[in-house]
Amino acid sequence: MMPEVFVKRTRFPISAEQLFAWHAEPDALEQLMPPWEHGRVIRRTGTIREVGSHVEIRVRIGPFWHTWISEHTACQEGRMFRDRQIKGPFAVWQHTHSFEPDGPFACYLEDRVEYALPMGALGRMFAGRLVRRKLDRLFSYRHESTARAIGAVREAVKSNS
Repeated sequence: MMPEVFVKRTRFPISAEQLFAWHAEPDALEQLMPPWEHGRVIRRTGTIREVGSHVEIRVRIGPFWHTWISEHTACQEGRMFRDRQIKGPFAVWQHTHSFEPDGPFACYLEDRVEYALPMGALGRMFAGRLVRRKLDRLFSYRHESTARAIGAVREAVKSNS
């Protein structure tokens, strides 16, 4: 089964290390969950920095609630972390969050998702386009939320200086 690949890349006016640190905050995932998804974190072990840590989320897909469990599989401090679905709605889901420096005060955040829908070609035929649009909307929201959050952090630092 060849996975599909989705990529969202955005430049942020903050260092890669600072943006990584924001993503490592305990409530960052909750801030990145769009309200229309009705998802909520119900359990977690460890952090994004700890390979083998887990996050369990209740997500609504159509009229049904599902449990999605992700495991963190890699971390390079200040540069990337990766998680994969071990239980959830996809046949395959691996998400790599990369933080690429663009000088000392800016970076690119890239979310790369390799995924496969259940039921192979049939799943792609019936839901492929819909899932792609949902991923685009989800990661656009996440990058916009990140921009708002780091804007607030930068303003707080300025006012405390």
